[in-house]
Parts: sequence; C-alpha cells; structure tokens
Amino acid sequence: MWLLFGAGVVGLALFVLAVSGNFLELFGRMPNLKTLENPRSELASEIYSADGVLLGKYFRENRTPVEFKDLPQNLIDALIATEDVRFEQHSGIDMKSVFRAVAGVATFNRNGGGSTLTQQVAKVLFRTRADLNDGRLNGNGKLGLLITKTKEWILAIRLERNYTKREILRMYLNTVEYGSNSFGINTAAKTFFNKKPKDLTNAEAATLVGIVNAPGRFSPVTHPQRSKKRRNWVLRQMAKSNYITSAQLVADTAKPIVLKYSVENPSKGLAPYFRAEVAKSLLAWAKETDHDLYSDGLKIYTTIDSRMQTYAEKSVAEHLKLQQKWFDQHWKGQLPWRDENGKVIPEFLNISMRRTQRYKSLMNQYDGNRDSVNYYLRKKYKMQVFTWQGEKEMMMSPLDSLAYYKRMLRAGFLAVNPLNGQIKAWVGGANYKFFKFDHVRQGKRQPGSTFKPIVYAAAIDQGYSPCFPRPDVATTFPAVAGREPYTPKNFEGGFSGRVFTLRQALARSMNSITAWLVMKLTPETIVSYAKRLGITSEIDAVPAIGFGSSDCSIYELCGAYGTFVNKGVWTSPIMVTRIEDKNGNVLREFVPRTKEVLSEETAYLMTYMLQASTTEQGGTSTILHTGFKFPYEIGAKTGTTSNYSDAWFMGITPDLVCGMWVGGEDRSIHFRNGTYGQGARMALPLYGLFMQKVYKDKSIGVSTAPFPKPAAPLSIEIDCAKYYGGQRDTIPDDQKMDRRDPLDLNEEEI
Repeated sequence: MWLLFGAGVVGLALFVLAVSGNFLELFGRMPNLKTLENPRSELASEIYSADGVLLGKYFRENRTPVEFKDLPQNLIDALIATEDVRFEQHSGIDMKSVFRAVAGVATFNRNGGGSTLTQQVAKVLFRTRADLNDGRLNGNGKLGLLITKTKEWILAIRLERNYTKREILRMYLNTVEYGSNSFGINTAAKTFFNKKPKDLTNAEAATLVGIVNAPGRFSPVTHPQRSKKRRNWVLRQMAKSNYITSAQLVADTAKPIVLKYSVENPSKGLAPYFRAEVAKSLLAWAKETDHDLYSDGLKIYTTIDSRMQTYAEKSVAEHLKLQQKWFDQHWKGQLPWRDENGKVIPEFLNISMRRTQRYKSLMNQYDGNRDSVNYYLRKKYKMQVFTWQGEKEMMMSPLDSLAYYKRMLRAGFLAVNPLNGQIKAWVGGANYKFFKFDHVRQGKRQPGSTFKPIVYAAAIDQGYSPCFPRPDVATTFPAVAGREPYTPKNFEGGFSGRVFTLRQALARSMNSITAWLVMKLTPETIVSYAKRLGITSEIDAVPAIGFGSSDCSIYELCGAYGTFVNKGVWTSPIMVTRIEDKNGNVLREFVPRTKEVLSEETAYLMTYMLQASTTEQGGTSTILHTGFKFPYEIGAKTGTTSNYSDAWFMGITPDLVCGMWVGGEDRSIHFRNGTYGQGARMALPLYGLFMQKVYKDKSIGVSTAPFPKPAAPLSIEIDCAKYYGGQRDTIPDDQKMDRRDPLDLNEEEI
C-alpha cells in the first residue's frame, strides 16, 4: 500500500514537472519568471483634459486598477467569505478544493471543484484556458481539464511566493470581469453604482462579489431577482464568517438593489469626436513604440479645456435645435433634396441608400437579389432615433430612417488658442452616437467667403493698404480654353459703383473687389498663400478661388486665421501635450510645429481688417456688438456658398480662434434663401452663444484685451480719414497721399 502511495506521489511529481516544462510540447506553454513578476492584464488608457478632467477611456476590456488602500474592508470580507474562506491559511492551493475539483471531474459534477482566489488570479492573468491551452493533449476532455488545473496550481504557488496576500487580493479585484463591459472593481463600482470602491455599502459590495461567479447569470440589470438572491447568499456567508452581525444581515438582505447604472462607451462623455480623432492620431505612434492604446493603461493628457468643451457642446445643441426647427418649417410638406434649379432630385434616397453599408450587406446576404433587398429596406423595425427632444423609439424602415436623417442639419465647431496651437474645444457633430462623421477635420466643404482673408493677406503682403480704394464695379475674367468669361457678382446681385477701402470691402464681403484682387495677384499667388497659411487640401488656381471654391476643413481654416493672431507665425493645431505609462513615466511630449509665414505687420493688419466686419457700417458681423453686446475687440468673417449649401463663420480674439460650419449632410439639402441660409444667420449665432458662456466664466480667463500691435511702428497709414485727406468713401481730386496700385509701381517708385 505504501509502495503504491509512494509510486503515486512520484507519478504526480513527474506529471507536475512534465506540465511545468511542457514535456514534448504535450501540455502547452507556461509563463517565464519575468512574466510571472510582471503579469499583464489589459488596462484601459485614460484621456484627460488640460484642466484634469477625465474625458473618457480607450479599451477592449474596460479596466482601471485601484490601490489596495482604496479597497474597503467589507468588499474584501465579502470576497474571502464567498470565494476562499481559507485564503489567509493556504499557500495558493487549498487541499479541500483540490479534492473537490478531482471529485467533480470524476463524477461529471459541474458544481464539484473550486479554486482558491490565487488560482483564479492565475487563470485570468495568464489566460490558462486560452493562451496557455496550446499543448497536444489539452483538447482531450478530462485530461485537458486536469492539465489546465495543474497549471493553475503551479502558477498559484509561484504567485504566493512572489506576492503578498494583499497584492493577490488587489490583483483579483482589479482583474476579474463583472459584466456590462466592466473589468476590475473600480469600473464595476462606477458602472453599477456610480461610486468609488471605497464608498460601497455592505449590500453593494456583496452584489458585486456575487456577480463575478457568472456575470451574465447574476447581473442586477438583466436578472434583478436572481442577483438579489445571490447577493443575500453572499451576505449570509459574511455573517457565517462573522464579518457582519446578525442584525446587519437582516437589515442588508431586506434592502432592494438600487442601481445607478451607466456603461462607459465612446459615445458618452465630453468631446467624443475629439477623442476619436486623438485615437486615430496615436495609433501610428503606438505601433512604432510597441504600445497598445487599448490595453496599456496609458495616461493621455490633451489640450482640451473641459469648461470650453462643455460650452461648445451646449452651444452647438442649442443652435442646431433652433436651426432644425426653422429648416423643418421651411420645407414642411416638401422634399428638401434639390438640384441647382430647385427641382427635386429623382431617386435621391435610392441612390444614397446604395452607398450605405446596410445596402451592401443585404446585397451580399441575398446574392444581389434586388427584390429581397428592397423588401428588407422597406420593412419597418423598432429603432432608437435621435431627436432634439431626446432619444425615441420609433417604427421605421431603413429607407424611412435614411430620409429622416438626411433632413437633419449638421455642424462642426473648433476653438484653438492661436498662440500655442492648443485645441480647447472640438465638436464634430450633433450627437456622436448617431452621427459618427466628424465635421471638424474629416469633413471638407467649400468655405465660401471665409477664404477671402487669405486673398486680402496676400494683397497686404504685396503692399496694399487696408485703406486702398477700389470702386465696386464688375471684374471679368477672360475666357480661356474650356472656360467661359467669368464675372463674379456681389451677394445682392449688382454693383453700386461706389468706392470702398479694402477694409470696408472685406467687412461687407464684397465679391467684386475680391475678384479684382484675385485678378491683380493671380490665382496661383492665392494658392501659394493658402499653402503657407496651412491649407493642406487641394486648391484649384481658378478665378473663383477667392470665394472659397475649393473644399477645406474647419481645422485648416483655424490654423490659417491663427496665423493672423500669432504675429504671422503659423502654428499647427495640437490635441495632446504628453503621454504617460501606467506608472506615470512620460513616454512622449508634444509641441506644435511652427513656421513664420507672414510679417508681424501684415498679420496685425489682417486682425485690423477682420475687426471691420464687426465695427464697420454694413459689416456682416456687427451683431456681435449690437446684438450680443460684446464690448471687446473681435475679428470675424462670415461665409456662404452657392445655393446656401454651406454656412461658415470664423471668429478671432487675442487668444482664441473659433471656426464653425453648419449645413446638410449633402450639398443639395439647404435653405432656399439668404434669410435663413447665409453664414451670418446660420453659423454666426453659434459663435455668439459660445462666447457668451466663455466670457461669463471668469475662471477660464480668456483675453478681453485689444489685439496687440507690433513692436515696431506701422509702415503704412491705417487711419483711412488721413489716408483720404479727411474723406472716406470717395477719392478726392487733391490727393494728399500716393494711393496708386502698388503692383503698378516700378522699383524706384516703391
């Protein structure tokens, strides 16, 4: 008998050694010492605002670790009482649990067996049922299970040698899954009760401990009664182990489970469009540096100001809600998708549907059978729908849904500090859950008259003064191969014949004088200035360039306008300042790219020119002072494209540049007249709403000072009364200053 026992012990020892060494690759890998000392679990990376607010997380498994000192005693007691009552006495393996496990395998009893907390840590941390389950014998039923269990026993003993009991408890609570995409106690406490772990009550701690045994089965969200029974069983185990009194047991088991349930996902929280863009920008860095954005527990510190971001999101929602109301009234009972002649575009919805992923999936599923595809495109389903009154459940077919959302106006908003390039607020659309497309950087549309300041910057740089006079008359670009003669008209349609300064012309957004400047400077010169000012999109060197005929993004325009404020230095907008690893070590710091592209004088003159829009009679943005009552210096430019398809506004102050766009998803969906569709009506009020909130919040400290003047005196006169010899709107015969076209002067005259 003793001989048999000895042989059994020797056999068991040899088996353990074989498993530990993966003899002949029969049993699968085991982690090495380095891996054991630094076990890796997936940790969510966190993204923070510049003022320290957690904006969100990037994760596959939503897990944020917590220190042992922040784990409440009631949680630890509940865990030990339920999962491993002899945790403090064993060294990784509880022999009673071993015999129970063996008996369970032998009798096919699914409830037989059990693991210590340390074994469960080993199972989760080292993925014994997945990553380490790659031996030739692992798939062989009970033998495979015995091999897996043996690995967990070996790893449990090694963990106990390398870590204290406290560290193992912390590993367990930070590692296990609680359901609802929450991994680790920190995330679970927030998901189910919106609390930190240290604030959990006995009943709440027992609820969460009860979940881990089977997250799907014991979820208090999907199975509240079953979860309550499980919680009460955990509480009874705590009482049995004398962790709570009989009176506490009675009181806690009588309580209902009161949830404050909220699952973290990319659609929730501040700046979801911004966070999505940050993720895109960091993926290349992560690949180059062998980091995983979704599992390394990185800390990403951004430039966003959480207060400005909040105000921007509220302002976009407030503005779009009103614009949508007007748009729905404007097109009530009619289809809004129209061609350039105002006629309904035939087959618009069907053509749009064919571009969708749903259509492509159905075509693939039904082997191109259009009858089947059309049936399912018209079949109604219950679906959650975005409305400005909140999410609603509606019965809609995919075609109904497409028609509904095509009528929804979209918007993009960006605020940047031009002095350092830091992005302070980013709103890519109305609602990230329903509208993933980002209208700040991803979306590119014709900028209309918001492109004109680039033309005027080129003119100022070439020697023109803001006071240079020019009559409001037609300018015709001659015909060239493939293009007829082109005569741009003003917004009102005609020409007054009056003389205006360049500053007045920009303030009024006069196409006639802009066209004349484009002709004098040439479209190619304008393209070169656009590129210098950071417009990376393709720009066509055509006569219409001055009116924003080529698409670009809000992101690009904010960089260009920021150059005017930043003394002629173009500064690339930046999103992230630094990245730290999970231990707080700085992995990378980010600084903006800069390039001096204009003289300080030219840049200042452009801020002076842009202020005219808000101060000059007839300026397109005077409402900022007369309506919104802003008493500070503000530069501005509105923009409206053909048929009112796109409404733009750009606003500048000494330390903030804001760009915004409002329009339909398709260019064919828009208002029919300038009363509603022009940039001054459809986009400018969004800026006013935002700046009202920003100016009111003194904690932000946005500058209310005048635009700073260059250190050196200006080389030209900008007091137009002096320039005109005391007159402003006409050219007097007794000219007191030489106002000839600088491009017509020879070198000696200059």
